[in-house]
Amino acid sequence: MVITSVSGSLSFILAQANSGGAISYLQDKFVQGGVFMWPILFVLVIGLAFSLAKFYSLMASSTNTKKFIVAVKDKLANGGIHEAMKYCENSKGSIASVFHAGLLRADEGIEAAEKAIMTYGAIEMSFLEKGLIWISLFISLAPMLGFTGTVMGMIGAFDDIAAANQMSPAIVASGISEALLTTLFGLVVAMILQVFYNFFVSRVDKIVGDMEESSIELIDALYELKKK
Repeated sequence: MVITSVSGSLSFILAQANSGGAISYLQDKFVQGGVFMWPILFVLVIGLAFSLAKFYSLMASSTNTKKFIVAVKDKLANGGIHEAMKYCENSKGSIASVFHAGLLRADEGIEAAEKAIMTYGAIEMSFLEKGLIWISLFISLAPMLGFTGTVMGMIGAFDDIAAANQMSPAIVASGISEALLTTLFGLVVAMILQVFYNFFVSRVDKIVGDMEESSIELIDALYELKKK
């Protein structure tokens, strides 16, 4: 739904592009939109910067869970806890960090390992969600800036009508058109960032789900190792 809306808005802008091209058209509309177009542009740039940084961190935190669990179990069975810890130290991703925390406490008993996994899992989850609040802020801020710019533009349009001392359609149409540009650009910026935000939330949910499932398998593997 969000992607469709973004595509529709961009298609509208491109369809209205003049002979100079879409970039020239956007530049003209940006200037016409007034001073509030600058904070909207700032929100877009900073929001995209946060989104790219979050994308990189989530990709670094991802791992092939099934292959990793199989490898850890193999290390536990053949080399013991120490070998499994070394493998986790040399592996990237949130699951590897959680496993390493649990294996550090494995000698103290299954309950100690489980408690360490739960504690470090909460820390990793907090790390995965870090930065999302700022993207959410920019999503809310962009349309609000757009609406504020529109209100200011409407006030300016009515001031122009009062100054002209007549109700001219040209004055009204021109003023309202310029006022609505900030709302359009604010909504487009919010929709673009919303797509990134939803993608990040889905990735975090998947990583956390994999982390919880794999932690149970690690506890079971430690329990079997203790029995032997």
